[in-house]
Amino acid sequence: MSADAPSRDNEAEDLTSLGIGLLASHRNAARAAGRLLGQHYRFVGEDKAQTFVALGGDGFMLHTLHRMLEGECPHLPVFGMNRGTVGFLMNEWRLDGLAERIATAKAIRVAPLEMRATTVGGQTFTHAAINEVSLLRETRQTAKIEVLVNDHAVMAELVCDGVLVATPAGSTAYNLSAHGPILPLQAKMLALTPISPFRPRRWSGAILPDDTAVCFRILEAENRPVSAVADQIEVRDVALVEVRLDRERSLTLLFDPEHALDERIAMEQFAT
Repeated sequence: MSADAPSRDNEAEDLTSLGIGLLASHRNAARAAGRLLGQHYRFVGEDKAQTFVALGGDGFMLHTLHRMLEGECPHLPVFGMNRGTVGFLMNEWRLDGLAERIATAKAIRVAPLEMRATTVGGQTFTHAAINEVSLLRETRQTAKIEVLVNDHAVMAELVCDGVLVATPAGSTAYNLSAHGPILPLQAKMLALTPISPFRPRRWSGAILPDDTAVCFRILEAENRPVSAVADQIEVRDVALVEVRLDRERSLTLLFDPEHALDERIAMEQFAT
């Protein structure tokens, strides 16, 4: 939902001079919140916006950021308010003081990963990932993967259910559930984390500088098929996957100072 949403209420606060636009998930809670905001504020249309308010959960925030990366909507700062479930990438939902919250928000820049995946059939696909690029076995058989870092083979054969590369922003998502490390947002590091490794059993992954290029060669790719996933975009039957950080396409998220993303990531280390 995008809105030139003038309210019928003459006392509605006009946010058009500030260039604030509204986006909302299709889910009922987000749409209801959008209607409520429309009664209290006037927003500009998507094509005139300088800042977006996004209503939904983490999935909708990722969807919005991917739309920006793919050129489907303007590349602008986003102030999310949680009308989903977890809402790790979102601020608390509140109706009042929206302009003041955006004006005092802390800007956090996040750079996406670029995944370049070549299939067994020779096709190449390039996709961006905000959280992680993950490789996953497609059948009951374990995957066999050669791991290269900056063109150097560092692991001749990783036998596993999969492996992933996570950004600091994504280190508390799938990476954490796979027992990977939490990376502070300012760390300029990437997490390389195995998923259910069978061999070598004791390898728990690595932390790499974020200018590192990671490459995965799928061994026995036809007999042990593997898919590559950039956030939610899947490429099946891959033979080679190259992953690197793309700083030139950085995105800006806005957070209330008391709920900034860097502080949330740091506090996740103490979650029980």
